[in-house]
Amino acid sequence: MSTRIVITGGAGFLGSLLARRILAEPVALGGSEPAPVGELLLLDLAEPHPDLAADPRVRPVVGPLEEALGGLGDVDAIFHLAGVVSGAAEADFDLGMRTNLDGTRALLQYARGLRTPPVLVFSSSLAVFGNDPALPPLGVVDDNTLPRPQSSYGIQKFIGEQLVADYTRKGFVRGRSVRLMTVSVRPGKPNAAASSFLSGIIREPLSGQRAVCPVAPETPIALSSPRCTVDGLLRAAAVGDAEWGSTTAMNLPALTTNPREMAEALDRVTGSTTSSLIDWTGDPGITAIVGSWPAEFDTPRARRLGLEAEKTFDDIIRAYLTDNPGEQ
Repeated sequence: MSTRIVITGGAGFLGSLLARRILAEPVALGGSEPAPVGELLLLDLAEPHPDLAADPRVRPVVGPLEEALGGLGDVDAIFHLAGVVSGAAEADFDLGMRTNLDGTRALLQYARGLRTPPVLVFSSSLAVFGNDPALPPLGVVDDNTLPRPQSSYGIQKFIGEQLVADYTRKGFVRGRSVRLMTVSVRPGKPNAAASSFLSGIIREPLSGQRAVCPVAPETPIALSSPRCTVDGLLRAAAVGDAEWGSTTAMNLPALTTNPREMAEALDRVTGSTTSSLIDWTGDPGITAIVGSWPAEFDTPRARRLGLEAEKTFDDIIRAYLTDNPGEQ
């Protein structure tokens, strides 16, 4: 028996990677046996990548989320990746609230009306954690650390987590909120995320272009590769309700590093002084956002599901070079 799956943000970077994985192999949902996808609905403001649009199992749904939901019908699973990224949500409060909060609630209301509660994976963020200036520094974040977001984006994601938890408690959805780490290295052009430079300082020098690092070289950062991030999303969808456990969001594993170590890894992998193309020019606004995020995580819950962080940033760069030969 085949399945129907929705990915919001399906034309974006992570949405496209997730879509390709789903189309490539049978997918387990909520503890069931893996089954092939019969129809994959990609919701976004933009058209999906040509290779995805060419697959007969893919149905692009282009337009605002609230409008797109009306004609979807019943689905077995939803991956909710759509949203306004951190820097844009901070710069435009109303856009962030409308997209990240109102859009999430509209999606949950759609799911509530389905005949069978779908598995719903909500992509939250490490930005739900922050260093409250009135309290001691966070230190190591574990599965029981209380979120204290210090940005509009973080607050919007935390509210989304709580909505998913309550809709799950009421039996409307089978929710799994997953807190993503900063994803690096992303191919393509920079986006409006405050953390976008953490891909740019690798991606641009590899292409012979200059890049700017807007934070201090020793700023601690929690990272995950695109591959491991998609692994986490799929694993969250695959497990049964009992194995998933608490409706509280799960932190994905992270590699702790800093921009200086990333630059050094870049030189080791390329065997040259590629990092000389990085300009270390501070930006107080970016520093304030990124500097409020925790960088050290202990994630036993994720480990119990078989999820592990990468061992070194060198490995992440090598994977990027393998997966994106045209970006070099």
